[in-house]
Amino acid sequence: MFRLFKRKDDVFHQLIAQQASLTVEGLALLCKYVEDQSREVAEQLSLKESEADEVRRILIDELNHTFNTPFDREDIFRLSRTIDDVLDYAYSTVNEMEILNVQPTKYVQRIASLLKDAAYEIQQGVLRLENHPGVATEHAQRAKALENRVEQVYREAIADLFSGPDNIGHVVQMLKMREVYRHLSNAADRGDEAANVIADIVVKRK
Repeated sequence: MFRLFKRKDDVFHQLIAQQASLTVEGLALLCKYVEDQSREVAEQLSLKESEADEVRRILIDELNHTFNTPFDREDIFRLSRTIDDVLDYAYSTVNEMEILNVQPTKYVQRIASLLKDAAYEIQQGVLRLENHPGVATEHAQRAKALENRVEQVYREAIADLFSGPDNIGHVVQMLKMREVYRHLSNAADRGDEAANVIADIVVKRK
């Protein structure tokens, strides 16, 4: 019986770790896309997002059929959802850029790089949750600090948008880019929430 509970504990850790790893890979693809806007890279990101969705479906199925979990069921669900959302917004950013036919700005590139770093910190936090919760908290704090930097760059980007020429062409471009920035900002917000969940889990296990 103990081995059964231990195996189920491992399942949840492994699935969330897998989600976090796929998110890191997806954010690396986002960074690559905003450098060269390769259609092949966009397709790779789409596949990565679909793969992560499948892992999340399996995790939810495990939750629905498991009585004992390694930590609070709601926290497992929240952490899985927020990590999934980060990758979803990375994908929607690329999708939006293709639909609106816009070129990446220096702000888009800077934010994408910060998001990739934050995704790495979240991944490391997830990996350390079971055996080194104090280290997991440190990674969560780093992820939150990176989110704050994203918001700073986001504000700079919006200010730059509104400082352009007063003509219809710029207004259209401004509206398009604001949508792209919004997706990136949402990704950062979800990463911040994932970091909060990691910190909450550590506190509850003390």
